[in-house]
Amino acid sequence: MHSPQHVLIIGKVWPEPDSSAAGSRMMQLIELFQKSDYEVTFASAASESEYSVDLEKTGVGKEKIELNNSSFDRFIKNLQPDVVIFDRFMTEEQYGWRIAEQCPGAIRILDTEDLHALRAARHNAWKEGREFKQRDLLSEEIALREIASIYRSDLSLIISEYEMKLLSDVFHINNSLLFYLPFLLNCMDDNDLNKFPDFEVRAGFISIGNFLHEPNWNAVLWLKEDIWPLIRKKLPETEFHIYGAYPSQKVYQLHKPEEGFIIKGRAESSADVLSKARVLLAPLRFGAGLKGKLVEAMQCGTPSVTTEIGAEGINGDHEWSGFIVNDADSIAEKAVELYEKKSHWLKAQQKGLMILNSRFDKTHFEQKFIDRLNELKQGLPSHRKRNFIGKMLHHHTHLSTKYMSKWIEEKNK
Repeated sequence: MHSPQHVLIIGKVWPEPDSSAAGSRMMQLIELFQKSDYEVTFASAASESEYSVDLEKTGVGKEKIELNNSSFDRFIKNLQPDVVIFDRFMTEEQYGWRIAEQCPGAIRILDTEDLHALRAARHNAWKEGREFKQRDLLSEEIALREIASIYRSDLSLIISEYEMKLLSDVFHINNSLLFYLPFLLNCMDDNDLNKFPDFEVRAGFISIGNFLHEPNWNAVLWLKEDIWPLIRKKLPETEFHIYGAYPSQKVYQLHKPEEGFIIKGRAESSADVLSKARVLLAPLRFGAGLKGKLVEAMQCGTPSVTTEIGAEGINGDHEWSGFIVNDADSIAEKAVELYEKKSHWLKAQQKGLMILNSRFDKTHFEQKFIDRLNELKQGLPSHRKRNFIGKMLHHHTHLSTKYMSKWIEEKNK
């Protein structure tokens, strides 16, 4: 009887599936590995919060690790995982060279979550009042680190088809280093939707998103300053409830019940609050990856109004579960239309179901990913030999990272 394979996930933070899409995505990956008979260990140098998921209850081993400390070398040498997943490129920078030294046979996988360089470049373009161009990425400093991390890894998980194409077209990264793995969801049908409140029972608009994430905070400000006053003029009795983890004092300063603009803070259950609202508003002006709030709204049968940035990577060639518009006047107009017209609302709800089942059915992706892992295992030396840029970056970049880390460790003694 063969011993089970072991995957180590090194997290930038401990998973909080109720706080962010990144946390939900991480739990989907863990479930995928467990279903494929892997033992899973999750390690992080971050502090746990009261909202961190109880990993041990799900059968996942936990390990608190330290940055810039050779105790990690002893831990990893003893564990000897078959696969190591780095949660975002910063984690690969910190621990990748140690994995390469102590466990050279382990497959190193980068889970990008989203392309940080894309989000940063779009944010900069918005601040400068100009349209984002893909060539902006070539001037983005964070891209130098992120793309290097992709090259150093044996495989990088990319959550959005748009980002897959961008990595190929702009940075000319070979497809052998990339794997498209979006949200991994169960299929749904009308019976699932019927569990949620129908049109007449629902009331109000909703926004939801972690306030530590700059695109979410920016969207709430835009709603407060420009979009909600236009909606409120047409629907003077309607309320807008804004939910999100980690609200600060500046967020609560926007709380204006007399204007129907109500800051609710963290939702105990995002599905519960989404299913009670009639329409989700997500006017994102910059960002990257897949927007979990929009996907979860579809799962709750809640149509939405968002921007092209919000819908990116989710709708593919499909129409939207509501409307995709980019200016304040159009967002307000379509929000009111969706809110008032039941026939439009029901049609949008059905489109959401179609998008979920055609784009994120986990049975389309899980076995393909395990097959790709098995291919890598069988041909890892030749795969790495072909990735000459990755080898070169390991040689140079990791030497500098390694000795900087050792210097910090000595300094900390």
